[in-house]
Amino acid sequence: MFVDHFATVFLPHNNVVSLVLRTFGRTVAPVMCYFIAQGYFSTSNLKKYTTRLLIFAAISHLPYNLAFGYTFFQATSVIWPLAMGLVALTAIRRQDLHILVKLIVLALCCAVSIRANWNFVAVLWIVAFGLFHGNFMKQIIAFCVVGIVFHLALTFNRFGFFHEVFPQWHQLGIFLAIPMLMMYNGKLGKKSKVMSWAFYVFYPAHLLLLFILNRFTPLAEVLGGLL
Repeated sequence: MFVDHFATVFLPHNNVVSLVLRTFGRTVAPVMCYFIAQGYFSTSNLKKYTTRLLIFAAISHLPYNLAFGYTFFQATSVIWPLAMGLVALTAIRRQDLHILVKLIVLALCCAVSIRANWNFVAVLWIVAFGLFHGNFMKQIIAFCVVGIVFHLALTFNRFGFFHEVFPQWHQLGIFLAIPMLMMYNGKLGKKSKVMSWAFYVFYPAHLLLLFILNRFTPLAEVLGGLL
């Protein structure tokens, strides 16, 4: 995640080094979506889990926009669609809700995530992983379908296959998440408050660091000149 964001901020987008770093960086969102879905089934308190994600999304909003040069209402971080994906999955899995209500909640969660990083694709991935929980093959098939139809097809349609400034071949890196997920044994790791909160601190902190380096140092110009 860090190298992906670093390359986005400091390296030319049509550079080979940037392409390699960002390709591996594409694995982060699918893995996070997978474990948000896993968290739905393993958490001891779903309300606290959802609330924590929403608070985390609010905290990460400004650092994300500062790091990538967006205005306050122009975009937001991936944490928002992760939270919306959890909300959507919760609605989809509830037995007491009518199918129409479930679809409305899913549609709303996707709609309010459009301006976010990974937008409604993250919402759909979480729902897909959650719906097929316990069947890894179906999870991966659903992941690929969502990724191809709602991410790759739309991205390449927008930028083209050989865009000179913003080539998008690194987006194919989402499929590198599959072997990583295959290594997961389905068991909870050791409980640690430090590890539990490390990501919550690291995510906004590394975005603020990128903003400071970009704003107050010549790093972008130096790397641009070298590459």
